[in-house]
Amino acid sequence: MSVQIKVPEVGESITEVTVANWLKQDGDMVEMDEVLCELESEKATFELPAEAAGKLKIIAREGDTLQIGDVICEIDTEAAGQTTPADTPAPATEETTTTPPAATGKTVEMRVPEVGESITEVTLASWSKADGEYVELDEVIAEVDSDKATFELPAEASGILHQVAKEGDTLKIGDLICTIEEAEAPADQAAATSAAQPETAQPAAPAAASVSHAAGHPSPAAAKILAEKGIDPANVQGTGVGGRITKADALAAQPSQATAKPAAAAKEKEEAQAVPAPAGERTETRQKMSSLRKTVARRLVAVKNETAMLTTF
Repeated sequence: MSVQIKVPEVGESITEVTVANWLKQDGDMVEMDEVLCELESEKATFELPAEAAGKLKIIAREGDTLQIGDVICEIDTEAAGQTTPADTPAPATEETTTTPPAATGKTVEMRVPEVGESITEVTLASWSKADGEYVELDEVIAEVDSDKATFELPAEASGILHQVAKEGDTLKIGDLICTIEEAEAPADQAAATSAAQPETAQPAAPAAASVSHAAGHPSPAAAKILAEKGIDPANVQGTGVGGRITKADALAAQPSQATAKPAAAAKEKEEAQAVPAPAGERTETRQKMSSLRKTVARRLVAVKNETAMLTTF
């Protein structure tokens, strides 16, 4: 039996939503009330939970715009009880040998997202990650400049980064900026993570096994609140499904004294640097203007040329 999951009603004036991203892949086994994907409306972003346990079949893709009541996916409830002993993973033994991480063969294309109605192109300011480096889901990989602001570009999957655009390139909305070849974490990174865990944490291993890849990742609303408070999501314990950080967790989180001290030190440093420099020779440097500065310069020149400069006596 297949259960159809449709787009729920999220408000009186909202008639359509957009599939932001899938947290589960097509064919995955999901549990009841487990978060499947994130939907974006004109007013907010919300999560879509599973209405039954079974095998997921994705119908709508990321970026699709759906009307209220449209079918977004199906869940085969009969597949939940068809697990055979052969499908159950064998317990790990001491004879297990460590193999290098292998790529899954799936490549995720990352394109320039829409950042505003009047913005048609952006400039790649800098790469935060090197070409060929392993990146985690939602990890910032680059900074992009538009005519109005600078924003960060998070990774849409975990894997190996392959850069396509170079720093300083001007890209149109929808242009390919990089690709991510999905792969497991490197062996040395996984070993470092396991070595950092204390031996006293062994009794909690069964509970940790049930935590999904969403653990420690904030929802879009929670990420915005944490950014405004200046709190690192890694310091917040998520209470959502699979350990995800919810909006309530972000509202309840308080900045620690450790983060307050660097802010005070930075403020004192800025005040010290505000002292006027002594007069002397000036050094001239030339660098490429950002999109924001180009827009400001163009508007200032237009105002000077189009506005009447009159003085009334």
